Amino acid sequence: MLKLEPRPQLSRFWSYGSPILALLITVAIGTALFALLGKDPVKGLLIFFWEPIKSGYALGELMVKATPLLIIALGLAVCFRSNVWNIGAEGQFVIGAIAAGYVALLADKSTGPWIIAAILAAGILGGMFWAAIVAFLRDRFNANEILVSLMLVYVATLVLGYVVAGPLKDPMGFNFPQSKTFDAVTQIPRLMKGSRVSIGLVIALAGAAMLWVFLFRTRVGFAQQVGGLAPAAARYAGFSARRAVWVALLTSGGAAGLAGALEVAGPIGQLTPYVPAGYGFAAIIVAFVGRLHPVGMIFSAILMSMFYIGGELAQSRLGLPKSLTGVFQGLLLFTLLACDTLIAYRIRRKVAPKVIVPVARTTQGVL
Repeated sequence: MLKLEPRPQLSRFWSYGSPILALLITVAIGTALFALLGKDPVKGLLIFFWEPIKSGYALGELMVKATPLLIIALGLAVCFRSNVWNIGAEGQFVIGAIAAGYVALLADKSTGPWIIAAILAAGILGGMFWAAIVAFLRDRFNANEILVSLMLVYVATLVLGYVVAGPLKDPMGFNFPQSKTFDAVTQIPRLMKGSRVSIGLVIALAGAAMLWVFLFRTRVGFAQQVGGLAPAAARYAGFSARRAVWVALLTSGGAAGLAGALEVAGPIGQLTPYVPAGYGFAAIIVAFVGRLHPVGMIFSAILMSMFYIGGELAQSRLGLPKSLTGVFQGLLLFTLLACDTLIAYRIRRKVAPKVIVPVARTTQGVL
């Protein structure tokens, strides 16, 4: 029989090398998967890891995908370090997109560039509002934030379906469930001409720097992490557990809402039922692969965006299902968890104890 035995000391090298090992194992499994599907493994790997970076335009598209993933992951890192498990960032992303889209639809010919700030602010407030529902239920009724945040994802999707088929539906849209295309003045400014990369990338990188300062250079950030690692010690030090929950969820919700605003006022340009792209769930993997550290999450967001683009290209060029993106994402998370488990524990063989059968005795002797 095998059992897991805690290691007396964790390897510092493997604590940082585990994501790289998980990626290599994922690539190896992916290679075997391509072969089993009757596709050239080399061509398949090139589509996932070379095509997204082979040109300036490809790199730009990679950054477009990585931007919302990084922004959402930064907010989730605050939650997870605080031991608050927000699994509903996708719903907060959607509500932020709806709020931002509503403000964008108010623009007309007389509207100035200030509308962009209002759009981003609306997205942040929308995401914070959706996360505040989770925080309130956790704080007031001790509801499980995992279940509440996850269920609210489906509610947010239904809200999106309602508004694009009802109040915000384009009357000139041939009865399609979508809003009208946003005016040009609401378009998120792009960093360079001919590229879809917007100032959202700058915001994401600035957010990573701000998160580093918050976590490692402020008292509030220290309190959040202590509450996650040692709740009893946090209470002894006078840190408020209720405040930690609200700070974590509002920060995470605001980040997800901001990502939603950047997405609808950027690459999408309107509200449609296809706003939910799975970024909120993929960002969970980004956060853990990046070790909940701002710098690590930058690289893991780029890796995850490679999976998104590679899955789309594999669908068009190799005839593979688009779900291959989810397969690679799931493999990466599974192998990372497996590697982390073996870092913290070692496998030992448990020897079954010998059973001694008592011998019955009688007055005449041994039976």
